[in-house]
Amino acid sequence: MALAPPSYCFVAFPPRAKDGLVVFGKNSARPRDEVQEIVYFSAADHEPESKAECTYISIDQVPRTHAIVISRPAWLWGAEMGANEHGVCVANEATNARGPAAETEALLGMDLVRLGLERGATAKEALDVIVALLEEHGQGGNYYEDANSYHSFQSAYLIVDSGEAWVLETVGKYWAAERITEGVKCICNQLSLTTKIDAEHPELRSYAQSQGWWTGEDEFNFSEVFSPADDHLACSSGKDSLEKQEESITVQTMIDILRDKASGVCIDSESFLTTASVVSVLPQNRSSPCIHYFTGTPDPSSSHPLNIQEKGRGVMYFQEAVGSGHVCSLCIRSIFKPFIFVDDVKLVPKAQSPCFGDDDPAKKEPRFQEKPDRRHELYKAHEWARAVLESDEEQGQKLRKTMLELEKQGLEAMEEILTSNDPLDPTEVGDLFYDCVDTEIKFFK
Repeated sequence: MALAPPSYCFVAFPPRAKDGLVVFGKNSARPRDEVQEIVYFSAADHEPESKAECTYISIDQVPRTHAIVISRPAWLWGAEMGANEHGVCVANEATNARGPAAETEALLGMDLVRLGLERGATAKEALDVIVALLEEHGQGGNYYEDANSYHSFQSAYLIVDSGEAWVLETVGKYWAAERITEGVKCICNQLSLTTKIDAEHPELRSYAQSQGWWTGEDEFNFSEVFSPADDHLACSSGKDSLEKQEESITVQTMIDILRDKASGVCIDSESFLTTASVVSVLPQNRSSPCIHYFTGTPDPSSSHPLNIQEKGRGVMYFQEAVGSGHVCSLCIRSIFKPFIFVDDVKLVPKAQSPCFGDDDPAKKEPRFQEKPDRRHELYKAHEWARAVLESDEEQGQKLRKTMLELEKQGLEAMEEILTSNDPLDPTEVGDLFYDCVDTEIKFFK
């Protein structure tokens, strides 16, 4: 059985999270050379009987899909993580469970992330979408762009809005879910649900009995029943990273957790790397916008957390240029850049991979006979910057300061938006993520 990559997802609710904010975060651990892209899709109406062309199969399209922004491996249709215009966030974890995952091509767990975002206006709606499609189409197919071996997994999801979160864990078409409304929660590549189950597949328990995994007499514990015999441990490092926070959890707290290599939350191993990260802040006050911070590049790690002290520079200043305030020199490899949903979001081709259309080796059978260069402009600039950081100490120090200052200005500007009593001006933020990516690339050059 292939080992599921050790990704981590987090959510924190008030009062553990600060100022009436729900804070969501995820590190995506994937094969080291895989490129992730950040893609925005506007809301759309669809013709009757039209199809959604997912990674391996086509399914019936719905009359209307919501606007979404996603971080996804560039070769597939779905997403590792993302958000929609209604303030719903969804992230996926590949998991191992008793019994092999299906190799038959069906919906990938990552396809279901995107479908949940496109079709669900609340966390509960997204949950209902995912489990209904799981029942209808099943899950299966190669999780990696790899012609030499097959990697199939079960899936777990963290589905969040400003009022609640759902932890959804699946084994084939069978599933269980727990509702979260307070405190903190972490999920990873191991099953985590135990006896608190708030929704489940109607045949879940009879299936477990038919496989000889549960007698029907003991209390039903999902992870004990469905985990492999040697895989009963919880996601202790990620859970500890979040729960040990003594102060209120902020966006910066979540970024610091995702950057922590010592705990194992930020993975950098022989096989896997944190290839992209996201942090989202979902205000429970609906008059404030949700803000989503994407890296679009690998490895956000640092040696020490960033301390933000200066305030009040504003979003326009941030977009125009990076200031010259003092910032300590840390080994930051990827920075978090903000995105806000408005009607006229400017697309960001520099964070999107080349499109190969029907000639893409991922779409032709047999699949993955070639591996095209999927690097986008931001990824290539990041590769150059990483080489500088590792080889030229003086230039690397200057680049670190610049990258940190860019991120710092973005966090300050977004904090100003969240605390302002003035309504958000859509024209001020429609090109926000575009400007951030463009500025980052310019500094790298």
